[in-house]
Amino acid sequence: MIGRLRGTVVEVEEGHCLIDCGGVGYVVMCGARTLARLPAPGDEAILHVESAWSAENGPRLYGFLERGERRAFVTLTGVQGVGPKAALSVLDVMPPVELAGAVAREDKAAVGRANGVGPKLALRIVTELKGKPLGDVSFTPSAPGMHVELAPPAPSLTGEAVAALLGLGIAEVNARRGVDHALMRLGEDAELSAVIRAALQELGR
Repeated sequence: MIGRLRGTVVEVEEGHCLIDCGGVGYVVMCGARTLARLPAPGDEAILHVESAWSAENGPRLYGFLERGERRAFVTLTGVQGVGPKAALSVLDVMPPVELAGAVAREDKAAVGRANGVGPKLALRIVTELKGKPLGDVSFTPSAPGMHVELAPPAPSLTGEAVAALLGLGIAEVNARRGVDHALMRLGEDAELSAVIRAALQELGR
């Protein structure tokens, strides 16, 4: 099972991208939000991958820029009637932290904004996900009328580094590309300050 891909972005098309890893090209299905945040073709990218198989489409890879998005995708596809396409659609309209909030509020209208998710499926999603972790986000359901407390996700190294670059006035797409390159060079155990420096060096090329 493939869980992570690190390689060169060859092309980005509607609904998928092609990643070259050591001469092998992997077609990875992605949501529109993920595709929009990918580095430009010719640059390197890291995708967290979930494998799935269906009688109709055979084996497919689904890719995400954040681990939490992949985990939320797995949780969503565990809901009856929610296939990979619908799960990607939900994550396109709301990241895991917003989805957790919608589930806690039983806000099926918010979930129903996703393309291909009707009222009945939206209701099933908020009902079946009650009390389950979504990606890196967890929440505690409360009694009716009580305030629901959301446990914020632990800040990731990528998120903190990107936020620091955004604070310097760097566009998000460039900030993420710089951080991705920095992590490829330094590894995911690197210090935040080192990642920021390396990302700035990368963007200064």
